[in-house]
Amino acid sequence: MPRILVVRLSSIGDIVHALPAVAALGQSFPEAEITWAIESRFAALLDGNPFVQRVVSLDTLGWRRRPTSAGTLREARGGLSELRHPRADVAVDFQGLVKSAALARLSGATRRVGFGGRWLRERLAGVLYTERVEAADRRHVIEENLALVERLGTRRVPRAEWQFPLPRSEAAELRVEERLAALGTPKFVVINPGAGWTSKRWPPERYAELVRELAQDEDLSVVLTGSGDEEAMIRGILARAQSPRAAYFPSTLIDYIALVRRANLVVGGDTGPVHLAGAVGTPIVALYGPTDPARNGPFAPADVALRKRESAGRGHAHWRSGQAKRAVYMDDLKLEDVRSAIQKRLAAADGA
Repeated sequence: MPRILVVRLSSIGDIVHALPAVAALGQSFPEAEITWAIESRFAALLDGNPFVQRVVSLDTLGWRRRPTSAGTLREARGGLSELRHPRADVAVDFQGLVKSAALARLSGATRRVGFGGRWLRERLAGVLYTERVEAADRRHVIEENLALVERLGTRRVPRAEWQFPLPRSEAAELRVEERLAALGTPKFVVINPGAGWTSKRWPPERYAELVRELAQDEDLSVVLTGSGDEEAMIRGILARAQSPRAAYFPSTLIDYIALVRRANLVVGGDTGPVHLAGAVGTPIVALYGPTDPARNGPFAPADVALRKRESAGRGHAHWRSGQAKRAVYMDDLKLEDVRSAIQKRLAAADGA
């Protein structure tokens, strides 16, 4: 039985964007054993995945924070042992970093496939691959990921056949259903105002204005989500909005998936929670700044992506720049444009 190691450690959106490629591997090589190396904090995203037989959970962030502790050394040795036993025949690195390429190399796989050229996030990673793929004819990052597995012999999968086998928990479904009942309206919009970079965020005061306006619809509730680190920002938005039909909905990763499966719409920037919504087919209005929505934005034809005008046309090089991470809020997206996009997307979903 051939053994295939997939390396895509993080983050949420990037893992979601790798799912169709791994599904293509599983369908093309049903006899293969597929192992996925992933950061432990995101491993729940692979629960029940029919195309992944083994999951190797690694805490590389923790290892970097505690590099000299005995516990870290034991964990690292244990993780590397899992990677190597049983040894993979081929490793596919979707991440393109030195650390991910190093894990592919340390796995012992004699064939190691990764990106080449401008598709590499860290060029030094390329020297650790035996094969480098350039996805010159691909636009979306999911298509780029599919190009890697096509090197192994999978067919080119059209968008209509992309698969996102995300976990479904009956307990999570019940928890979310009970909490949503307290909102009092069957129709609700999820807003995720956070993101890893400030430049991917719309200003909190704009979100507060949007929440206030959306909640004027008596048939509509607004639910705000985000990580624990974003709670203070979210509560500040709610305090400014002063709406009885808007609420904070803290959740686990699995509960969040259950939440957006029920949502009428999700609004947010280029961030994992929005990509999860796209993966389960929930309508989206996405707000983009330094990143290109054509590359890593929503892919459903009816979804709407609004982009910060001064960022348009800067392309992939700007997406990778440190300047994008340090920039201020994308404050030139107008409230009326976002509100209009939401009305348009909700109307399209209602008419579907």
